[in-house]
Amino acid sequence: MHTTVRILSHLEALEAEAIQIMREVAGQCRNPVLLFSGGKDSACLLRLAEKAFRPAAFPFPLLHIDTGHNYGEVIAFRDRRALELGERLLVASVEESIRLGRVRLRSPLESRNAFQSVTLLDAIAGYGFDACIGGARRDEEKARAKERIFSFRDEFGGWDPKRQRPELWDSYNAHCLPGENIRVFPLSNWTELDVWQYVQREDLELPSLYFAHRRPVVRRDGHLVPVTGLTPARTGERVEELWVRFRTVGDIPCTAPVESRAASLEQIIRETATPELTERGATRLDDQVSEASMEQRKKEGYF
Repeated sequence: MHTTVRILSHLEALEAEAIQIMREVAGQCRNPVLLFSGGKDSACLLRLAEKAFRPAAFPFPLLHIDTGHNYGEVIAFRDRRALELGERLLVASVEESIRLGRVRLRSPLESRNAFQSVTLLDAIAGYGFDACIGGARRDEEKARAKERIFSFRDEFGGWDPKRQRPELWDSYNAHCLPGENIRVFPLSNWTELDVWQYVQREDLELPSLYFAHRRPVVRRDGHLVPVTGLTPARTGERVEELWVRFRTVGDIPCTAPVESRAASLEQIIRETATPELTERGATRLDDQVSEASMEQRKKEGYF
């Protein structure tokens, strides 16, 4: 008698691994939370959570660290998806951290991206979270590539790449003492192309910013900078209206689009398969820092 063994496709294998990771979090952790920003990676996390736990409710709430400088389309999408799923959405505000004096800016228009760490650590302490599920991927940049899937943080929220736990044979250790926590990255082994192919396969809705649209921009330091109230054109800069799309969405002062006519998932996947620049190198204005600098941010609690 022959037994037929079906080999999982690449996306099916990634999906199965991510679902297992989420169930490990639910089984081992006392009070986890899923970080949901409204971006493409966290939209995939929501679908994976549905597959892991439906028809039951998620065994964790959703949490967004809101800088107050996010694109309106992304915030509207975030709220709508949480409502559609019937899941609890918590919003921790960098604006509140500023009001309380926990964050001090050098100027009102400064990017708040790096300051999210303070707000996140306060939310972890306030709610007593022992695990935060996030959408970071190892292909994004070198410091992220040093993360384990279950990435241990000490009682100060700090990360030490030399003190990470082994993950042999997909065995994960989520044990934490009071005050410690784990950052969990189910998409660690995914690439940007994998994410887009999964979005297409699952027919996931995303904010319209991800698709080609016309937008006023200026060229600055090798980037296209959108012209907004937070990022106005500077003296001597020429405003152009170009076809662009965003590869990642975040704090307006640090998120740049790329010139593109890709208005459908098929076109984006084709474009992503032959990129000229890395995802973050092309689109994050504050990520033009050394690997050591980004690693230092992570040691201080950055996502």
